[in-house]
Amino acid sequence: MGTISIIGAGGMAAAIGRLATRAGHTVEVISRDTAKAQVLVDRIGTGATTGSFGGTPAGDIVILAVPYSAVLDAVGQYGEKLAGKILVDITNPIKSDLSGFLTPEDSFGAREIAKVAPADASVVKAFNTQNASVLAAGPAVVGRPLDVFIAGDDAQAKTRVATFVESLGLRPMDTGNLSMARTLEHACMLWLGLMTHSVKHGNFSIGVSLHG
Repeated sequence: MGTISIIGAGGMAAAIGRLATRAGHTVEVISRDTAKAQVLVDRIGTGATTGSFGGTPAGDIVILAVPYSAVLDAVGQYGEKLAGKILVDITNPIKSDLSGFLTPEDSFGAREIAKVAPADASVVKAFNTQNASVLAAGPAVVGRPLDVFIAGDDAQAKTRVATFVESLGLRPMDTGNLSMARTLEHACMLWLGLMTHSVKHGNFSIGVSLHG
């Protein structure tokens, strides 16, 4: 097990951070709001530490757990301090009224992140189709591992992320190259549409059922 750095201190950061420390990883929580980061570290407990926003993250895997509206600025501020890191993009560039996406029509969130990240950083899309409360509850609630869809161009980076996902008791599902991140971002829009119009709550997940 190693150190996982999480930039952000919201619900997804909490859910992933707790699962990671239970799996034996050390979790570094980084936020512009140092007080909020410390509160999350105290909630996670043993195995969690705070890091300095803008400093070099301790982990080789850096989870971008801030809203899409803030992620490009955050990655830009870190600049070359993210060189050589695996950047796990869990964001969804969806407008608040669900009318569309915040990205240019010919692009998608993960690609926009890759544009501002150092050239030798590897962007891997993951976790963006999972709800924080369901993820925090863990696989025991649904009786089987939750599916985490992954997309990325760097095969070695995807393998590292898949291994991390498995260590949390979740099931990694490789969907292909980073271009598939666009589809995963649309899958989150599907999840939001289902929550709004059919399910009427957020206690569900999108996954794969294997038959035969």
